Amino acid sequence: MTKKTDVKDYIRTIVDFPHEGILFRDVTTLFADPRGFRMAIDQMLHPYAGQRIDKVVGLEARGFIIGGAIAHQLGTGFVPIRKKGKLPGTVISQDYKLEYGEAIVEIHDDAIQAGETILLVDDLLATGGTAEAGISLIERLGGKIIGSAFIVDLPELGGRALLEKMGMDVHILCEFDGL
Repeated sequence: MTKKTDVKDYIRTIVDFPHEGILFRDVTTLFADPRGFRMAIDQMLHPYAGQRIDKVVGLEARGFIIGGAIAHQLGTGFVPIRKKGKLPGTVISQDYKLEYGEAIVEIHDDAIQAGETILLVDDLLATGGTAEAGISLIERLGGKIIGSAFIVDLPELGGRALLEKMGMDVHILCEFDGL
Protein backbone atom coordinates (compact mmCIF):
# COMPACT_ATOMS: atom_id res chain seq x y z
CA MET A 1 0.00 0.00 0.00
CA THR A 2 1.39 3.38 -1.05
CA LYS A 3 1.62 6.03 1.66
CA LYS A 4 -0.74 8.92 1.01
CA THR A 5 0.95 12.27 1.54
CA ASP A 6 -1.24 14.63 -0.51
CA VAL A 7 -4.99 15.27 -0.73
CA LYS A 8 -4.89 14.13 -4.36
CA ASP A 9 -3.70 10.69 -3.20
CA TYR A 10 -7.05 10.11 -1.47
CA ILE A 11 -9.23 10.86 -4.52
CA ARG A 12 -10.10 8.01 -6.82
CA THR A 13 -10.94 8.26 -10.50
CA ILE A 14 -13.89 6.34 -11.90
CA VAL A 15 -13.72 5.87 -15.66
CA ASP A 16 -16.85 6.41 -17.80
CA PHE A 17 -19.05 7.81 -15.01
CA PRO A 18 -21.67 9.19 -15.35
CA HIS A 19 -21.13 8.94 -19.11
CA GLU A 20 -18.65 7.28 -21.42
CA GLY A 21 -15.49 9.34 -21.81
CA ILE A 22 -15.80 11.03 -18.40
CA LEU A 23 -13.15 10.60 -15.70
CA PHE A 24 -15.15 11.16 -12.49
CA ARG A 25 -13.04 12.50 -9.60
CA ASP A 26 -14.59 10.82 -6.55
CA VAL A 27 -13.93 12.72 -3.32
CA THR A 28 -15.99 10.31 -1.19
CA THR A 29 -12.81 8.25 -0.70
CA LEU A 30 -11.15 11.40 0.69
CA PHE A 31 -14.11 12.06 3.00
CA ALA A 32 -14.06 8.45 4.26
CA ASP A 33 -10.46 8.65 5.44
CA PRO A 34 -10.07 10.63 8.69
CA ARG A 35 -6.48 11.70 7.94
CA GLY A 36 -7.27 12.71 4.38
CA PHE A 37 -10.45 14.55 5.33
CA ARG A 38 -8.71 16.52 8.10
CA MET A 39 -5.84 17.33 5.73
CA ALA A 40 -8.29 18.71 3.15
CA ILE A 41 -10.21 20.84 5.65
CA ASP A 42 -7.00 22.22 7.18
CA GLN A 43 -5.57 23.06 3.75
CA MET A 44 -8.80 24.73 2.64
CA LEU A 45 -8.73 26.95 5.73
CA HIS A 46 -5.03 27.81 5.68
CA PRO A 47 -5.15 30.81 3.27
CA TYR A 48 -7.87 32.44 5.37
CA ALA A 49 -6.23 32.06 8.78
CA GLY A 50 -6.67 35.20 10.83
CA GLN A 51 -9.38 36.64 8.61
CA ARG A 52 -12.87 37.26 9.92
CA ILE A 53 -15.33 34.83 8.35
CA ASP A 54 -18.93 35.28 9.41
CA LYS A 55 -20.38 32.38 7.43
CA VAL A 56 -19.29 29.50 5.27
CA VAL A 57 -21.47 28.87 2.23
CA GLY A 58 -21.46 25.41 0.67
CA LEU A 59 -22.71 24.49 -2.79
CA GLU A 60 -24.96 21.45 -3.17
CA ALA A 61 -24.20 18.73 -2.39
CA ARG A 62 -20.64 17.79 -1.45
CA GLY A 63 -20.00 21.42 -0.55
CA PHE A 64 -22.29 20.80 2.42
CA ILE A 65 -19.89 18.18 3.81
CA ILE A 66 -16.86 20.41 3.40
CA GLY A 67 -18.67 23.57 4.45
CA GLY A 68 -20.07 22.03 7.62
CA ALA A 69 -16.63 20.85 8.69
CA ILE A 70 -15.02 24.22 7.91
CA ALA A 71 -17.77 26.16 9.71
CA HIS A 72 -17.35 23.91 12.75
CA GLN A 73 -13.58 24.46 12.73
CA LEU A 74 -14.09 28.24 12.52
CA GLY A 75 -16.92 28.33 15.06
CA THR A 76 -19.15 30.13 12.58
CA GLY A 77 -22.43 29.56 10.76
CA PHE A 78 -23.02 27.45 7.67
CA VAL A 79 -25.37 28.34 4.80
CA PRO A 80 -26.37 25.90 2.05
CA ILE A 81 -27.01 26.88 -1.55
CA ARG A 82 -29.39 24.26 -2.86
CA LYS A 83 -31.04 23.16 -6.05
CA LYS A 84 -34.43 24.70 -6.78
CA GLY A 85 -37.27 23.54 -4.57
CA LYS A 86 -35.16 22.05 -1.74
CA LEU A 87 -35.27 24.92 0.78
CA PRO A 88 -38.45 25.36 2.86
CA GLY A 89 -38.43 29.13 3.49
CA THR A 90 -38.51 32.24 1.35
CA VAL A 91 -35.65 32.08 -1.15
CA ILE A 92 -33.94 34.00 -3.90
CA SER A 93 -32.97 32.09 -7.05
CA GLN A 94 -30.29 32.19 -9.71
CA ASP A 95 -30.24 30.26 -12.97
CA TYR A 96 -27.03 29.07 -14.58
CA LYS A 97 -25.85 27.03 -17.53
CA LEU A 98 -24.73 23.42 -17.37
CA GLU A 99 -22.86 21.53 -20.07
CA TYR A 100 -26.17 20.17 -21.36
CA GLY A 101 -28.87 22.56 -20.19
CA GLU A 102 -29.69 24.91 -17.37
CA ALA A 103 -30.35 24.68 -13.64
CA ILE A 104 -31.42 26.92 -10.76
CA VAL A 105 -29.93 27.27 -7.28
CA GLU A 106 -31.47 28.99 -4.28
CA ILE A 107 -30.59 30.45 -0.90
CA HIS A 108 -32.83 31.58 1.94
CA ASP A 109 -33.42 35.32 1.63
CA ASP A 110 -32.37 35.87 5.25
CA ALA A 111 -29.33 33.53 5.32
CA ILE A 112 -26.75 36.29 4.93
CA GLN A 113 -26.85 39.81 6.32
CA ALA A 114 -25.40 42.75 4.38
CA GLY A 115 -21.70 43.15 5.10
CA GLU A 116 -21.09 39.63 6.42
CA THR A 117 -17.84 38.05 5.24
CA ILE A 118 -18.30 34.78 3.39
CA LEU A 119 -16.11 31.83 2.41
CA LEU A 120 -17.62 29.87 -0.50
CA VAL A 121 -16.68 26.17 -0.70
CA ASP A 122 -17.31 23.13 -2.87
CA ASP A 123 -15.56 19.90 -3.73
CA LEU A 124 -14.89 20.47 -7.42
CA LEU A 125 -14.49 23.41 -9.77
CA ALA A 126 -15.25 22.56 -13.41
CA THR A 127 -16.84 25.21 -15.65
CA GLY A 128 -17.54 27.47 -12.67
CA GLY A 129 -21.25 27.84 -13.46
CA THR A 130 -22.54 26.69 -10.07
CA ALA A 131 -19.97 28.79 -8.20
CA GLU A 132 -20.79 31.83 -10.34
CA ALA A 133 -24.49 31.41 -9.52
CA GLY A 134 -23.66 31.04 -5.82
CA ILE A 135 -21.54 34.18 -5.89
CA SER A 136 -24.42 36.08 -7.47
CA LEU A 137 -26.81 34.94 -4.71
CA ILE A 138 -24.37 35.87 -1.93
CA GLU A 139 -23.72 39.30 -3.43
CA ARG A 140 -27.43 39.97 -3.94
CA LEU A 141 -27.88 39.45 -0.18
CA GLY A 142 -25.02 41.88 0.52
CA GLY A 143 -22.41 39.30 1.54
CA LYS A 144 -18.73 40.08 1.00
CA ILE A 145 -16.95 37.03 -0.39
CA ILE A 146 -13.38 36.86 0.92
CA GLY A 147 -12.54 33.67 -0.93
CA SER A 148 -13.64 30.51 -2.66
CA ALA A 149 -12.03 27.17 -1.88
CA PHE A 150 -12.28 23.89 -3.76
CA ILE A 151 -10.63 20.51 -3.34
CA VAL A 152 -10.35 19.69 -7.06
CA ASP A 153 -9.95 21.87 -10.13
CA LEU A 154 -10.44 20.64 -13.69
CA PRO A 155 -8.41 23.40 -15.36
CA GLU A 156 -9.34 22.44 -18.93
CA LEU A 157 -12.94 23.50 -18.21
CA GLY A 158 -12.01 27.08 -17.25
CA GLY A 159 -13.85 27.53 -13.95
CA ARG A 160 -10.93 29.06 -12.11
CA ALA A 161 -10.32 31.60 -14.88
CA LEU A 162 -14.02 32.54 -14.82
CA LEU A 163 -14.03 33.14 -11.06
CA GLU A 164 -10.75 35.05 -11.12
CA LYS A 165 -12.10 37.23 -13.94
CA MET A 166 -14.97 38.05 -11.54
CA GLY A 167 -12.39 39.20 -9.00
CA MET A 168 -12.68 36.16 -6.74
CA ASP A 169 -9.82 34.76 -4.69
CA VAL A 170 -9.69 31.06 -5.67
CA HIS A 171 -7.93 28.43 -3.56
CA ILE A 172 -7.49 24.92 -5.02
CA LEU A 173 -5.97 21.88 -3.30
CA CYS A 174 -5.26 19.80 -6.42
CA GLU A 175 -5.82 19.62 -10.16
CA PHE A 176 -6.68 16.78 -12.50
CA ASP A 177 -6.19 16.86 -16.26
CA GLY A 178 -8.95 15.54 -18.48
CA LEU A 179 -12.68 15.68 -18.12
